[in-house]
Amino acid sequence: MNCPECGASLERRNLASVIVDECVECGGIWFDRDELRRAKDAAEPDANWLDFEAWKHTDSVHGKPAGMDCPSCEVPLLELTYGDTGVEIDHCPGCWGVWLAKGRFRAIVEALDKQIDSMPAAELFQATLREARSLIEGTEENLGSDWHDFATVLRLLEYRFLVDNPSVAAALARFQGGSPFR
Repeated sequence: MNCPECGASLERRNLASVIVDECVECGGIWFDRDELRRAKDAAEPDANWLDFEAWKHTDSVHGKPAGMDCPSCEVPLLELTYGDTGVEIDHCPGCWGVWLAKGRFRAIVEALDKQIDSMPAAELFQATLREARSLIEGTEENLGSDWHDFATVLRLLEYRFLVDNPSVAAALARFQGGSPFR
């Protein structure tokens, strides 16, 4: 496989426990279908429940031409923004692979980390309810994955509540005889 940007060969490498194809010249990375989500989840486990909706609703993906062809199936790539991160990705509507220019994977992970850190308790509460509904209805991925997503967002809600309410955190610490953050 060759790089869609510079034409150099792509070499297999391990990125966050996922085997991807990286350009030896420009440092861009090709992710086959679902590899970007898996690498993102491994690199930032607290972001496992923040899945980019395009992957869930494949019929609603729209973007502008990226001016490059997919290195896997040669379909023209579409330029999209990854969720609310502001990071541009190049997506293949044929095989659902993703091309990221050098540094964009790290930018996605850092943007998701900032998004989680700045998320207000009310938004985390709403996310907890959505994940609970998904868990009960079984509408998303699989039971194990749904449970993990629910537990992650519930834990983040707990942390946000304690950070936003230091007097409650201090009272819990006194009651437990230690730190509320275990």
